[in-house]
Amino acid sequence: MIAELNHLVDVVETHLAEDIDVNDLAMRLGTTEYHLRRMFSSLAGMPLSEYIRRRRMAIAAADVVAGHRMLDTAVRYGYGSTEAFGRAFRSVHGTSPAEVRANGGPLRSQPKLRFRLTVEGNSSMDTRITHRPDFRLVGHAARVPLIHQGMNPHIRAHIASIPASEHDRLKTLSNTEPAGLLQVSADVDPDYTEGSELTYLHGVAADAATSAPEDLDEIEVPEGDWVVFRTSGAYPAALQEAYASSAADWFPSNPWRLRPGPSIVAVLERADDFSTATTELWMPVERV
Repeated sequence: MIAELNHLVDVVETHLAEDIDVNDLAMRLGTTEYHLRRMFSSLAGMPLSEYIRRRRMAIAAADVVAGHRMLDTAVRYGYGSTEAFGRAFRSVHGTSPAEVRANGGPLRSQPKLRFRLTVEGNSSMDTRITHRPDFRLVGHAARVPLIHQGMNPHIRAHIASIPASEHDRLKTLSNTEPAGLLQVSADVDPDYTEGSELTYLHGVAADAATSAPEDLDEIEVPEGDWVVFRTSGAYPAALQEAYASSAADWFPSNPWRLRPGPSIVAVLERADDFSTATTELWMPVERV
């Protein structure tokens, strides 16, 4: 996976002024666009689209400082107008092209990325692979923004709005793995962009033969393989660390890749104040 990401970075560098067909590139690299974008975002700490925009504006700044005609510069880097170019330029550098041309700055540089796999060997991940038949996720869903670190207040508010009696009702519908009350994230942006919307469902897993009550939301989950990471410690820090470690350590070292589908968190044990918890993180995968 590290080699594929570095090849992607090289393609971006040589085609900064063009739209890149990431799906076609992923297929030629023997992977999928979904997996490539998710791994890039997880390891780079930014979506691929944001990296491309930052690199374009970093290189374009040299043309601006050199006094090149603004419309020519805008078109060269894929923008149809000086206004659109100016907005992208300001979003990266925090100032306008005109101000940079007059003063030479300030400018914010985005270096070319290079991914490396560092082998520490001092820790292991508690992981298993399981194959699951078709099942459905049943519960109460809401659209919420993606937040990378810390507790998501929108998810917290959604859960708080569910009456306590509903938790017991949901548990009676749980009849397959993952067991118990679940935290489900679905329809996640492949770039994993912070602030983008996803579907969060608080509910349970039921087999395909179970009919869900009409007042509950459903997510149909097709048959497939899953990697399950077991975590224990401060919540949600240990869980968020597992997400990061899956991209940095597990996927580059194992013959599996992410496939589209929901990620599921099963809380096995927790402190009364939820400051610590033991969880299972379920992620849909396919063999490379």
